[in-house]
Amino acid sequence: MQRRDVLLAGAGAVAGLGLDLGLGRQAMAQKAQDTLRIVMRDALPNIDPYYNNLRTGLVMAHQGWDTLVHRDPESFELKPLLATAWRFPEPTVLELDIRQGVKFHDGSDLTAEDVVYTINTVSNPDARVSTPSNYAWIEKAEATGPFAVRVTLKRPTPAALEYLALVTPIYPKAYRERVGPEGYTRQPVGAGPYRITKFEPGAAVEFERFDGYWQGSPKGRPAIRRLSVRFVADATTEMTELLSGRADWIWNINPDQFDNVNRLPTVQAIRQESMRVGYMSIDAAGRTGADNPLTKVKVRQAISHAIDRKAMAERLVTGGSRVPQAPCYPSQFGCDASAAVTYDYDPAKARALLTEAGFPNGFETEIVSYVLPQWGSAVQNYLQAVGIRARLTQMQVAAAIQRSWQGTTPLFLGSWGSYSINDVSAIMPVFFGGGNDDYVRDAEMQKYMLEGGSSMDPEARKEAYGKAIRRATENAFWLPLHTYVTTYGFSRQLNFKPYADELPRFYLASWK
Repeated sequence: MQRRDVLLAGAGAVAGLGLDLGLGRQAMAQKAQDTLRIVMRDALPNIDPYYNNLRTGLVMAHQGWDTLVHRDPESFELKPLLATAWRFPEPTVLELDIRQGVKFHDGSDLTAEDVVYTINTVSNPDARVSTPSNYAWIEKAEATGPFAVRVTLKRPTPAALEYLALVTPIYPKAYRERVGPEGYTRQPVGAGPYRITKFEPGAAVEFERFDGYWQGSPKGRPAIRRLSVRFVADATTEMTELLSGRADWIWNINPDQFDNVNRLPTVQAIRQESMRVGYMSIDAAGRTGADNPLTKVKVRQAISHAIDRKAMAERLVTGGSRVPQAPCYPSQFGCDASAAVTYDYDPAKARALLTEAGFPNGFETEIVSYVLPQWGSAVQNYLQAVGIRARLTQMQVAAAIQRSWQGTTPLFLGSWGSYSINDVSAIMPVFFGGGNDDYVRDAEMQKYMLEGGSSMDPEARKEAYGKAIRRATENAFWLPLHTYVTTYGFSRQLNFKPYADELPRFYLASWK
């Protein structure tokens, strides 16, 4: 559990261990051993990038695998990676030239066959990848030469290269076919700057610098030889590990701890707004029961007026957090805030709407959440103040998501980082496109999602997404609460830079 006293608990743990924060002997030892010790929550049951939808998994993927396209973390410019060039001879045809001389971690050569195998495998519905919408635009891939690939698209997909850059790591065909999906999870092989030497499901991942990594990669050659990633159950343990010198890097720490961490001599904290949006899903479709009060538009509008989102962003999230008016991150293409119907904090209006909806005395419901407990409690208290008595069920991320997908969460507090893709096609179809996370199931919204995602005309896309934003907000289908500001804590001996896409690049880190 994360709470305000966690820093004191961590400091007490340090004292109890007899360690000296000023000397930082354990951190020095790890620098000498050239091992960056990383501690995270959100443990990975499966390291295969296609079979987990956790941010932790995406972070691991970018250390151990390469994709076809590289997106510059500063400018978001798309640059060659495993593909040296690409072109769209037709709106639904993408041709890629594959880089020669690239080795997988098992020593095999990367060719067009590996790219074709990967794309055809993960875009097949039978593969049951964790986020099928990331690949639903792909019809098929075929090799047109040893180092040439043609990808046929089901429809024009303007964000195709973004998906190839962020969420399409390349499998080694021969190795994965030989060991099978389960064997691949146990001993994964990629072509990234680090190779995975050990994976313990839910517990740990060990990386070592891949000395055969190809020269000239925009990722560069890692300065640190080894990464040791451990997963812990809660933020208290995570902070204690950092303060006691058993970890060199953590993230998503409680914003309350920012100033206190920076007062310590061996560790520091920095923060960076990310593309992640904190949200509340509302069961407008009645997945939890057709008589659910949340199926009534005035009840959903009441909820939107009941929560002081600005106060949550400024006082709880802090660090420059904002309240998105539209159901997307402001910089994403198609995220037109001017199309949104807005809801100011107005408890009196909320109570009036509940009365108009037939609930003058409010009603009982449930909030399922995996966000910080104090954030969930704040939402619970705001709803209580207007008569909505919601019990708060706090869960670990994976368990909460599983329950949500089962359709049993009336109100759901979560966050979505769009896999760092700067296009609304990476967020709105997830919640309005008919999939597991869609608690709206609205045919018109689904039509807009298809229109916006299947045109190469920017104006047509903007128009479709604008209509979707208008409809979503007018009906209060889904409530964006705030943007996330990621707070990182790490050793003062480490050079580390965060980026707005919420992808820690440990291959760019170094010791001072």
